[in-house]
Amino acid sequence: MTRVGVMLPRDLPVDEVLGYAQRADELGFDELWVVEDLGFRGGIAQASAVLATTSRIVVGIGILPAGARNAAFAAMELATLAQLFPGRLIAGIGHGMPGWMQQVGAWPASPLTLLEEYTVAVRTLLRGDPGPAAGRYVQVEGVVIGESPEVVPPVVLGVRGPKSIALAGRVSDGVLLAEPAAPPYVRASIGHLGSASLEVITYDAAVVGDDGRAARDLVRPGLAWMGEPDWAPHLAPLPFAGDLARHREASSGPEEFAATMPDEWVRELSLAGTPDEVRARIAARHQAGATSVVLIPAEADRLDALDRLAQVLRR
Repeated sequence: MTRVGVMLPRDLPVDEVLGYAQRADELGFDELWVVEDLGFRGGIAQASAVLATTSRIVVGIGILPAGARNAAFAAMELATLAQLFPGRLIAGIGHGMPGWMQQVGAWPASPLTLLEEYTVAVRTLLRGDPGPAAGRYVQVEGVVIGESPEVVPPVVLGVRGPKSIALAGRVSDGVLLAEPAAPPYVRASIGHLGSASLEVITYDAAVVGDDGRAARDLVRPGLAWMGEPDWAPHLAPLPFAGDLARHREASSGPEEFAATMPDEWVRELSLAGTPDEVRARIAARHQAGATSVVLIPAEADRLDALDRLAQVLRR
């Protein structure tokens, strides 16, 4: 079943967080994704508050950095949420942004090794089985968390690049593809994943309005960082990847790069336009193999924008 979700912005004023979650639930979004980025808010704390104040919506945590928490204690936290709110949790795990993890002394010599050991351990413990044999980084051998949830939450990996996505296919329930996640990148990622039956969750900056061109102009600041080396895997499958790289090199900075990007590129790299246009772009991601398409509100007033984003849910 294909789904449409929305992100709870990481910098939303704290007094708006629960109201935003409740409104997303009321509007009919399938999922609400909370963010754990260094310097903002904790993912598990946000997820627990949102789950407790909503009645239906599935909450995704995107993502928990593996180096930040012991695998056994992470499994306990996730199991508790899954017991209290069965069927309403998706756990995203990643190795974290290198700069942030280095800043807190938690960046390993082999990030993929840590991520593999951590994911296997967390999923094993969530099932109620004893922890796997000790590895290079994760030592939870024989640990049993005691209470395992009746409905074990899916664990997906928030990663990019062929090797990391292939790892997700081997050890997790799927992959979370952070923006941009245009259909060519979704298809390429499924090829690396090695299975069309796993979860493929996409993130994309989104603006919905009556004037499609105006909506795409509003989303442009959210695209200013595209073209940076870390995001090369997202762009490589696109037919205009080379032109985009040259445009980036010729621009005086990120702001000019985004402001002068052709409208057709903006259309492909975001979910911005009229309700019908965005609905079609969501459908294209689903047709490419995405199981869930998550909209990232790109306007300054995210609460106000939420109602406009929800127009894409109307069939």
